[in-house]
Amino acid sequence: MVLMLMVVLCYTICSLSDKYAVAKIKFNGNELTFLMAAATALFMTFTLPFVDTRVIWGIPAVAAILLLTASKMLEFQMSALILQDMSAFELKAWLGICLFVSYFTDIVMKTQRFSWLRLGFIAVTVIGLVLIAQAGRKKIRYGKIVLPLIVYLAAKYGYGLVIAAAEPYISSTMCLYFALILLALILLPMAHPVRIFREKRNGGLFVVLTKIPNVAGLLGENAVIAVSLANYSFIQSMILVVLFFWGIARKEEEHDLLSVLGGIVCIVGIVGFQFV
Repeated sequence: MVLMLMVVLCYTICSLSDKYAVAKIKFNGNELTFLMAAATALFMTFTLPFVDTRVIWGIPAVAAILLLTASKMLEFQMSALILQDMSAFELKAWLGICLFVSYFTDIVMKTQRFSWLRLGFIAVTVIGLVLIAQAGRKKIRYGKIVLPLIVYLAAKYGYGLVIAAAEPYISSTMCLYFALILLALILLPMAHPVRIFREKRNGGLFVVLTKIPNVAGLLGENAVIAVSLANYSFIQSMILVVLFFWGIARKEEEHDLLSVLGGIVCIVGIVGFQFV
């Protein structure tokens, strides 16, 4: 639980900085994703002497790197499409599906035992997510976004699954490290980094520096995945709750009694799952 809270803190900082980068500095998706991947890989380089750098080169390791790269690419690209018709809160609420899928994956992988009580707390968390989503609800054209939404959810779930499945062949740190480098190289022609630092120098430097906590968050997240995919899925729910109450405190988000109740219900579900 302590490790999960550390990851949530790091990712919350990154989420707020990314929001600032898009809203105030006007970075587009390719620019922001390139800076995230390149800067995170750069800072991860300094951690390599202190972490597991095991790689057994072969088809499984290479496949894991490629799948992780695809997962991250699809996550960012699909979220950009979905958020044109759906609020960020509602999108996070849909991640409740990943909670159920991840929990049953843990059972299949024998990292968790089935418990009706734990399943109940997952359901409580999902109910809380749905209630929070009411705060930013839009009129949604699901016919337009159903396919991107399915791909997005598969990418989020797939990230954790690939990390867990590839562990015998490549450490989670090295798998992510190579995937980020590959992602940065793919986006390099579209991001135009020279132009970024010529026209948005201070903004670019700001985004780069805020990826230092992102490294800590990613390493911690991978450690959580090694224990439980369900706990990994809970991290996104916890970030949503923190951002929701942060927005209320700063009067940046619309909210009503029902959505605030949703935040409280979410906390009950998350805490309950961890301690039963």
